[in-house]
Amino acid sequence: MSSLRISASLHRTLSAHAEQTYPHECCGILLGSQDSDCWHIETALPAANASTGCTHNRYTIAPPQLVRALREARRRGLDIAGFYHSHPGQSAHWSRTDLDQAHWLGCIYLIVAVDQGRATGINSFLLCSSSPEDKRFEPQFMEVDEVPAPLSSIRVVNP
Repeated sequence: MSSLRISASLHRTLSAHAEQTYPHECCGILLGSQDSDCWHIETALPAANASTGCTHNRYTIAPPQLVRALREARRRGLDIAGFYHSHPGQSAHWSRTDLDQAHWLGCIYLIVAVDQGRATGINSFLLCSSSPEDKRFEPQFMEVDEVPAPLSSIRVVNP
């Protein structure tokens, strides 16, 4: 099992973003670096939910937002580590739709559960595959640092 490190302040920020968009799904892009088997998340870039369907149970990040995130990652010497979104009224576990729409192999997917407007938990999954037919999410251990990392920040990516 791989792992993930995130600062307490960034953890709170992700929860707050999910609460602010309730009852709709929030979404965003995570920037960080990886050493051996651990992702270190430095920044979350909130994205507008560009889903044309039901935003209470679907999310889409528009391609221009991904391009801006790639540029920001390059500028800061980081990688796109993964993505996050919320599950209003559901658990912090991936859905079949989440798996079907996930395509960034080796990236993490954080899911924030929100119950009646309050974030109740965050879980992390790594998208893995040895062939196109066996794409799967594997749970990750998430370590929340009590001392906020100095680079932890949140910036709005304009749609």
